[in-house]
Order: sequence, then C-alpha cells, then structure tokens
Amino acid sequence: MDLTRLRIAVVGTGANGASIGADLIRAGLDVTFIEQWPAHVEAMRADGLTVHLPDETQVTPVEAYHLCQVAELRTTFDLVFTSVKTYDTRWVCELMKPVMRDDSVMVGLQNGMTIDAVAEILGAERSIGAVLGIAANMFEPGVVVRQVPPSGTWFTVGTMDGRRTERLEQVAAALTHAGVTEVSEDIRASKWMKLIANIPEMLPSAILGVPLLTAVGLEGVRPVMDAASREAYALARDLGIRMLPVLGKTAEQIPDSDRYALDLLDVVLERFSLPDTRVAVLQDWDKGRRAELDAFSGYIVAKRAEIGGRAPVNEAILRLAERVEAGELSPSPENAARLVEAAAASSESGIAAQVTS
Repeated sequence: MDLTRLRIAVVGTGANGASIGADLIRAGLDVTFIEQWPAHVEAMRADGLTVHLPDETQVTPVEAYHLCQVAELRTTFDLVFTSVKTYDTRWVCELMKPVMRDDSVMVGLQNGMTIDAVAEILGAERSIGAVLGIAANMFEPGVVVRQVPPSGTWFTVGTMDGRRTERLEQVAAALTHAGVTEVSEDIRASKWMKLIANIPEMLPSAILGVPLLTAVGLEGVRPVMDAASREAYALARDLGIRMLPVLGKTAEQIPDSDRYALDLLDVVLERFSLPDTRVAVLQDWDKGRRAELDAFSGYIVAKRAEIGGRAPVNEAILRLAERVEAGELSPSPENAARLVEAAAASSESGIAAQVTS
C-alpha cells in the first residue's frame, strides 16, 4: 500500500491533531494542516511544529493554512482527519466538502459520537470513526507537549457498517505511524467504551481545576466519578451496546458488570495520565474557550432522556460545568464539596453513603 500518493488533511491541529499530523509528515506522507487559531498557524509557518516527547523534542516543518484559506485550495484530499471540538464538527464537514471527492473520507479523531454528524452531512460511507488513547497538551502556539510517545499511543478505527474498505485500510495504515492501531467491526461500540472512560474524568476534574490524578485523590470525588461511570454503562447497556476491549484491555478482562466502567477509568489513570496531565475540558477553560460539555455528561443526560429516564449524577456534574462556562464558578479544588453534594442530592443510587463511609 503506497500511502505517499494520498493527499491528507488534518483539520484542527491542537495538541492531538498536530502531534498526530507531525508523525504522519515524518513518515513521508503528504499532509496539510488546517487550523482556526491564527497565531498557531503563523508560529508553525515560521518555526515548524515543536513536539516535546518524553525522551526527545522534534521540530517538524508543516504546510499550514488558516481556515479562511480553504476556499483558496484547488486540490482535493483523500483522507481528512479532524480533531476539532465536537460542537465544531458539522461546520467543518461543510467547510471540507468542496475539497473532498465522492470517495474521500473524514476521520473523527475526537471524543464523543461525531460519526453521526459526519454521516449526516457527508454520507455514512464517508464517515470513519476513531477512538484514541493519547495524552498531549498545548499551551502556546506552535508547541505541543506530548506526554505519551507513539509507542504508548493507541487508535481504533472503523466504518459505520463494519466493512473493511480500502479507505479504512489506508486510514489504519497511516495512523500506525502515530500509535498502535487496530480496526473495529463495531466502531460505535468502541467509541462508547471510550465515552464511558471519559465520563468520570473530563468534567469532574475540569470543575476541580487540577490535573486528573490530583482530582481523583480529593475527598469524596472518586465515588462521584464511579457513579457517573455506572450511569454511562447502564445507558450503553439499555441502548444495546456491546462491551468491547479498549485501551489495551483484552476480551478476558471485561467483567459482565458495571465494574468494567470503573476499570476503564483505572486504565486512563494508570496508562494515560501523568501528575501534570490536565484533561481537554480544563485546557479549553484555561484558554478561555468553550468546552465539549455536549460530548460527555451532556451526551449521557440527553441520550438517557431520549429513551426515557434520568442520569442524575451526570446531570449534577453537567449543571456545575455549565456554571463554570457561565462565569458563575471558577475551576477550583474548592468545588469538590459542591460536586459531592450536588451528586449526592441528585442521585438515588446511594452515593451519599459511599462518600461518608
């Protein structure tokens, strides 16, 4: 398979998109960066992309364009990887549609269920879902701190109908340059597994304003995280989602209970978190940006209401996160008591007893 003949775009070159794109460039692939942060584009044009890895620093020359310049492009792309926020997915599909052919595909290197948004705009046959296990931060334009190297980074990709198409094989082969890559026959289920892992970490630790490993050690917080995980697991079961091995787990390591939801968080804590790892939601808030509330607890709350019922712990977490976005609260460890109290007051699952025991 000659991947060098493919034209690849990476739309949304934040910490994840940029570092993955750099790996593809360094492997000799034809990659174009498209980014909405003007200072980031200019920094990459001037000095290349700097990626600080655990054992080395790499500087990679990149071809970077501002979003507004997509209208100036007179070429088409075979593979479009997008790493924008979930709430930006739809307009990015529309943005890239004119520079994609009928057989081009868009790959959502994102959290949440963006495969559906891509399918609605570009067609199900052009939507490839992805699950990724990666830890990276970006606090200044042109510079990424990648806390887990490619050897410890993990991807699962798949088509919406489970078929192994030529484009899917190309996507998987390209991503092997950025991490260990496998193909899923049920990408929706695979993405649900990652969602279950994300639910306890993303909004709770961001509300607390501290790295994930610090947040999980605050008094009363882990039981709240576990209760949110269990709600996500129960919803997945009610939707008929299969429990699949992800994040390095094997089929033999999947218990037939909601213990699996807690196990997935343990994997995130053990394999993808360093003492200074701040979740993506907190990084957005640190930069004064809107975060992906809709992709995490917001998705669980909405989906549970859609099929009937409530997810009270996730509701409580979501309400606190909305208060942060509204400027009523600041991310802080002082919010731990609010988090515990709100979850206990909202839940009928006995979390109050867990917290005080």
